[in-house]
Amino acid sequence: MATALADALLTTSWRREAMIGAGWALLGRPTPWVPRVVDAVAAAYRDAPTDRPRELARFVAEIIRTTPGARRQSRRTVIRHRLVAPTRTVRMRWKTPRIDDLAALADFLALDGDLLDWFADRREINRHARDEPLRHYRYQWLPHRLIEAPKPRLRAIQRRLLDHVLAPIPVHERAHGFVAGRGVHTFAGSHAGQAVLVSMDLRAFFSSITAPRVYAMFREAGYPEPVAHTLTALTTTRTPARVLRTAPDRARAAMLRQPHLPQGAPTSPALANLCAFRLDRRLTGLADRFGLHYSRYADDLAFSGALGERQTHDLISYVRGIAAEEGFQAHPDKTRIRRQGDRQLLAGLVINSRPAVPREDYDGLRAILHNAGRHGLAAANRDGHPDFAAHLAGRVAWMAHHHPARAAKLHNLLRAALAAPTAAAS
Repeated sequence: MATALADALLTTSWRREAMIGAGWALLGRPTPWVPRVVDAVAAAYRDAPTDRPRELARFVAEIIRTTPGARRQSRRTVIRHRLVAPTRTVRMRWKTPRIDDLAALADFLALDGDLLDWFADRREINRHARDEPLRHYRYQWLPHRLIEAPKPRLRAIQRRLLDHVLAPIPVHERAHGFVAGRGVHTFAGSHAGQAVLVSMDLRAFFSSITAPRVYAMFREAGYPEPVAHTLTALTTTRTPARVLRTAPDRARAAMLRQPHLPQGAPTSPALANLCAFRLDRRLTGLADRFGLHYSRYADDLAFSGALGERQTHDLISYVRGIAAEEGFQAHPDKTRIRRQGDRQLLAGLVINSRPAVPREDYDGLRAILHNAGRHGLAAANRDGHPDFAAHLAGRVAWMAHHHPARAAKLHNLLRAALAAPTAAAS
């Protein structure tokens, strides 16, 4: 009754007479309790909550329950004419596309209603399917994580959502992972040359972010409830039971059993950053209190500055508490404290003075390139990389970043290595 009455009210101009008339039309006759409910709704909602029909239905249910006589009378009343209006957006917080209802969402994704329902997996066919073709994801267990890679059609849908819905929403300024214009070097570079570096790691970062948190983010962006629910369903998943049977531990399986961000979906990194906004804001405030700098790269947290031993202990304790309150868990075995006398390693870079790849990694790459220049790429490809030339070019670009001297030496060796097979063949 509450849901039907809420829907009926949303079909009106939100004036008292029209709202009462819609309620009586729903029931097929005038009833004394409808005006009481309408007055309570009008007092609580100045404007029609056209983007929140479920919220309105819960409010109406509570009014019916607590209004004298309304609960008993409503139970005796029969719904005669169901009145429903499409949801509409009230406001958009950022410059994201306006999507008023599920029909508009289907048009936006170039799908019909049945396909939208299929990919959103409303009936949980993907979760319970025994046959691989019925699943939307492919699964691969790695030592410490499960890769849940969407199949091509769902991946294309998620990429469209990433490019048009998620990209315009700003992330926190201290988030460096998966953000345009930022990366490992900006993350590590912001901590270079500091007296103390404290690095921490968040356990099961993606699977810690559950569907309710993703839904809250889409609602915060301004999408109506049904649209936000469907967007959440398109970007989260529940791992099938058959896959969970091979999980390395029960705790990980329990997390994956709940709807969560799949590690492997193109939308997951952006959604993780957006859902971690409150975490970043609180940790930035904490760092300011200690006179430190804070930044985050995916699940890696870093704090740097001048810290005594007691302050360091307090900082770590506070970080763990804040992370837990925000739905994350700091990994107890991956907290590192490095002072200037130590090698301060962050995200694979040594940052005691300025970010640089460790010397042993640089020397190892030089040796590989030298070997490839003398004996050819095939002889130097001991790990069997399918495109060894591209692999070497990528490693050279990584190690040469912001290091002109290293860049010149490595690029010369790379050119010699790429020319070696042609010279040998001639």
